[in-house]
Amino acid sequence: MEDRYRKILQRNRTNLVRDLDPSKLYDGLLEKGVFTQDMIDEIKSSGTRREQASQLVRDLETRGRRAFPLFVECLQETGQQSLAELLQNEAPAVQLQPATPTQVVRPVLHPLPVSSPMDVDKRKKDEVPVYPKQIHSTTPTPSPEREYMRPQGRTRRDSIQTYKMDCSPCGHCLIINNVEFAPQSELSNRKGSNIDCDKLERRFKALNFIVEVKTNLKQKQIKHELSALSKKDHSQYDCCVVIMLSHGTEVSHNRFPGAVFGVDGQYVQVQHITNYLNGQHCPSLQGKPKLFFIQACGGGNEKDHGFEVSPDEVEPSIGGADDQTDAIPTSSSSDSLSTSDELDARASLPTPSDILVSYSTFPGYVSWRDTQSGSWYVEILDRILEENAVTHDLVTMLMMVNNEVSQNSAKGLYKQMPGSFNFLRKLLYFQSQSSS
Repeated sequence: MEDRYRKILQRNRTNLVRDLDPSKLYDGLLEKGVFTQDMIDEIKSSGTRREQASQLVRDLETRGRRAFPLFVECLQETGQQSLAELLQNEAPAVQLQPATPTQVVRPVLHPLPVSSPMDVDKRKKDEVPVYPKQIHSTTPTPSPEREYMRPQGRTRRDSIQTYKMDCSPCGHCLIINNVEFAPQSELSNRKGSNIDCDKLERRFKALNFIVEVKTNLKQKQIKHELSALSKKDHSQYDCCVVIMLSHGTEVSHNRFPGAVFGVDGQYVQVQHITNYLNGQHCPSLQGKPKLFFIQACGGGNEKDHGFEVSPDEVEPSIGGADDQTDAIPTSSSSDSLSTSDELDARASLPTPSDILVSYSTFPGYVSWRDTQSGSWYVEILDRILEENAVTHDLVTMLMMVNNEVSQNSAKGLYKQMPGSFNFLRKLLYFQSQSSS
């Protein structure tokens, strides 16, 4: 598909997913060769009408040059005129080019040489029997233009499944915002964190989550809130989100690195935080995505000086003189949280599925926070979600965040690199206010 048509589909994805009736289109798209029967069956099995519409639009982007105009034609033929006009208004020059005629190959029959069993061994080397030519299959190729042939044994991108994300509301979102730390903790107050918290609260409400904010929690209070969240009935929801805004440190781990501090100076390991919501300890979230966003440094007080890049990769820095870090020195093995004081902290648990942990910085390095505008990571994450949640999946958006944060520099010198541990099994597309 031409790039201009693909962009039109992406810009109008919200309206298409909301209003499209895929069931009316299947016969026409199959007859016109836009999709194969296997692809139609796959779309039908993707779930609700909304999920089928979403899958259909994404699959359509992978088809040939004639896929877009043929799709518009199918919309017109099935009475979905408003959607057809919506797409035509952005592509008034859409014209159907006649498909290249396919010559039907007829079998050519030749008589087989007749020989007795005694003559078999005496057959000449150049005497090869001619068999009938094979008739080409009438099943449509994967693309109406026959531009795309999937290699055997290779997974087709348009066959990747997506998580069900159409419940309203979508799920719970817990934000723990630690700003003011006790003097005995020897941790500085985190100026600018309230800005981060307000941005993320608004953003996840816009993404149709039930958002609850907890401020200045001690270690035991953090555990209590996570435990309470795990005991909720999530059966009517599709997803769960936990956001931690605090100081952090680097600790030994067997799954997810790092830990976040309570305001009392005692920390909770990230791997313990995720365990509260895994399939074993929160059955109503089994098979559903659990997302964790950690705005805290990785510990160690290491500052990343970066490295030189070509001029076309350099973008203006947003770092300033007020930049602070959420860095805490690496802890010793005799930490405040024993691996035996929580049932869900046992190392014998399998690596959890359907979990994604997004970190503001690479483990062992500081995470920069502007006292006036908030942290680099949250500021860019919020904007990327606002601009792209309708058209892009979560993992793709986090790559965008990684790229933009990596372009910043604090005090004209220091860099930061976010990253994530991804155990999601499917693509995840958020809802938005316009599509909910």
